[in-house]
Amino acid sequence: MIARFVARTAAEHVLVSSGVERLSLRWHRGDVVILAYHNIVPAGEEATGDRSLHLPQSVFARQLDLLARTHDVVSLSTALTSPARGRRPAAAITFDDAYAGAVTAGLPELARRGLPATIFVTPAFLDGRPFWWDALSLGFPLGMPNAIRDRALTEHRGESEAILGESESRLELAARLPDHARGAPLAALATAAQSDGVDLASHTWSHPNLTTLDTQRLDEELRRPFTWLRARFANVRPYVSYPYGLSSPRIERAAADAHYEAALCISGGWMHAPPRAPFSVPRVNIPSGLSLPGFRLRAAGVIR
Repeated sequence: MIARFVARTAAEHVLVSSGVERLSLRWHRGDVVILAYHNIVPAGEEATGDRSLHLPQSVFARQLDLLARTHDVVSLSTALTSPARGRRPAAAITFDDAYAGAVTAGLPELARRGLPATIFVTPAFLDGRPFWWDALSLGFPLGMPNAIRDRALTEHRGESEAILGESESRLELAARLPDHARGAPLAALATAAQSDGVDLASHTWSHPNLTTLDTQRLDEELRRPFTWLRARFANVRPYVSYPYGLSSPRIERAAADAHYEAALCISGGWMHAPPRAPFSVPRVNIPSGLSLPGFRLRAAGVIR
């Protein structure tokens, strides 16, 4: 695994040195890339759970500096409504899940640079609730097997209570998760939401696999968080991001019926504003473990 990472990083260095990054950025002038993050691990804390979702604060800070050199960093609202007009492509920064670390460590890094961001909030997990994928990942040092993840998303519909259930061993794993790897405290989110450049949006109420829900439950999962957020915060945007990136034409129609104006996936690539398909807006996922040259190539649209 280490040898593969070293070889990949070396290849990424070669690609950056070749000038392909610059060519791609020039080609994408007038386009927008929306970056999808999850948690930011505060300096001095250890990454845990599903490691791909937990990016060290120092690495995040370096990524922001690199991004600001090559892109015009704009709000998600601007990215979705206004074509990039500068000499560089535009980029928007988003966080899914409202992890505590994203709120307490990620947003301060953005504030130091005057950069905007949108947090997609799952209200049911605020105030320290553990996410099932992090809890189960603690039991698999080499990564959660696909079969277990697939079962969680289908048989248990991606619902944390059903997945963790009454299993004492799984509940013990969840209890081991540090504060930064849990849902943010509501008070911390409220404080962060008052900062310039920070917007909130919906990530459903309890993060289920929407494709497995009946019509009534689907409607509740989409409408309830939007209503809840707007009753508490002023800077709520009419956007939703799909849990696990899973959607379908039925889900897209339900999001439109719930009065959202756009819905975001977790994969894809570049986009030209306004999006042709506002309920399947692409994003570029930024996982932990990505080298800095790899980040540059991904942000430039060279690799996905």
